[in-house]
Amino acid sequence: MAKPFFRLQKFLRRTQFLLLFLTAAYLMTGSLLLLQRARVTLPQAFRSPGSLQALPVATVALGVGLLDGRNLHDPHSSPDLILDVDTLRSPLARLPPGIRWPRRNRSSLRRRWLHHLTSDPQVPPTLGPEAPGPASRSQGTYLGCFSEEGQERTLKGAVFYDLRKMTVSHCQDACAERSYVYAGLEAGAECYCGNRLPVTRVSLKECNQECKGEKGTFCGAVRRLSVYSVGLQQPGSRKRRTATYRGCFPLPENVTHTFSSSLTQANVTVETCSGFCSQKEFPLAILRGWDCYCAYPTPQFSLRDAVDGALCNQAPEAQDLPGYCEVYQTPVQDTRCTDRRFLPDKSKVFVALSSFPGAGNTWARHLIEHATGFYTGSYYFDGTLYNKGFKGEKDHWRSRRTICVKTHESGRREIEMFDSAILLIRNPYRSLVAEFNRKCAGHLGYAPDHNWKSKEWPDFVNSYASWWSSHVLDWLKYGKRLLVVHYEELRHSLVPTLREMVAFLNVSVSEERLLCVENNKEGSFRRRGRRPHDTEPFTPEMKDLINGYIRTVDQALRDHNWAGLPREYVPR
Repeated sequence: MAKPFFRLQKFLRRTQFLLLFLTAAYLMTGSLLLLQRARVTLPQAFRSPGSLQALPVATVALGVGLLDGRNLHDPHSSPDLILDVDTLRSPLARLPPGIRWPRRNRSSLRRRWLHHLTSDPQVPPTLGPEAPGPASRSQGTYLGCFSEEGQERTLKGAVFYDLRKMTVSHCQDACAERSYVYAGLEAGAECYCGNRLPVTRVSLKECNQECKGEKGTFCGAVRRLSVYSVGLQQPGSRKRRTATYRGCFPLPENVTHTFSSSLTQANVTVETCSGFCSQKEFPLAILRGWDCYCAYPTPQFSLRDAVDGALCNQAPEAQDLPGYCEVYQTPVQDTRCTDRRFLPDKSKVFVALSSFPGAGNTWARHLIEHATGFYTGSYYFDGTLYNKGFKGEKDHWRSRRTICVKTHESGRREIEMFDSAILLIRNPYRSLVAEFNRKCAGHLGYAPDHNWKSKEWPDFVNSYASWWSSHVLDWLKYGKRLLVVHYEELRHSLVPTLREMVAFLNVSVSEERLLCVENNKEGSFRRRGRRPHDTEPFTPEMKDLINGYIRTVDQALRDHNWAGLPREYVPR
């Protein structure tokens, strides 16, 4: 027994020595590679005398190879190791507390080391002090770093954010889709579009925040924009939007005063007129004969008096003055109501925007933000909503820096935290379907057929239908100051209902701004495409359950001196 044990002990000692030898060889090979790369990198990276001496000894000894340009642009590199020359030269530079090896998978690391061993080293490109990394994969031209310090932005067309995946090409494609010429990136995660460059150009060093989804590429900084021309769209991007027909309308009496810009051209087409107006950032392109006009919706031309389209098909000489015109919606946004910000001072009144899930709370927030010019907050955090432009989503819900706070909560304790509330109510049949779609397919998708046919749907209705009722009843009982708004009325009479909501929030807005909101009313959260099911999803048993809750809520509203539910969904 002792002899086999002795042989095993001898084998383990030899194995231990072999492992120690392999480890030492591995480290020596790595050191040789670092020294080989240092010979190439040092002359390129440190051009000014004294630069090397300014670095800590640990950095020179262990990290000099990290200044290779390939690490600067490698998307797989560890963030702790991405050090560019500008950063090292800066007196404010701070190195990470400890150098760590890149977090790469083993096979990738082996492939890279083998490549370095078998190929001649190339001189890596270095970033000069005035060129902080424009995107390598963008289709347009990098135009520089600009300041947006003023109250009103220059690039304020399409706006969206992405905390994790923002890239230059992503922003360019979004701007190209809406026919904008310039794409500006700010604070690493924000994208702004427009057709005019900001006035104030600043040093390229001031745009020093990396894009969240593209390491080594800079996407502006706080109130600083890295601006690119849009160029061609990337393969697989969404197609550019085209002009949308709004209808035939009577021309206003004073055309020159009402329409800000015009173009007269023989055989003018819809595409020509829409392109002309898009370039000037007008949301409406108006055609009458050979005349093309660009305009905003105004009280004098509000797009509420549509007439028979046949009247616009007459030849120009056959039309009687003032005549009629065809109106098209251009791809660009009406920018008169896109500027938004946080409240300058903390709100003294804590206002909730309360609704049952699926009742249109996100859409109501879109309308309120564009009407008031202030962000709305949320009791929750939804990254998808933040990425679509709801910047207040990231703010703490009790900060009081937002005009109101979204909530789906009910119960006395949650309700009494708020001083007042807008209570948004929607047809429970529509709310249940909308919330089920969101739970199964996100904000913009439709639940697939198998979800509707499974046990998941009846269980959802049984649990959520009672919540629709209790949510309204609790807010009627415990709410301190309420404004009841019905989703259906907001849809059918947007401007009057929105005007009432804005007054409740104690904000004064102009009629032009409300018309701008009406022109941009859909926002980014309307479900598009074919519905996957056309059959009635509610069984007779479900309808009996829901109708009972509808009667209860209708009576409770009347008992609290509110008008009852809209007649269109109250059972008879």
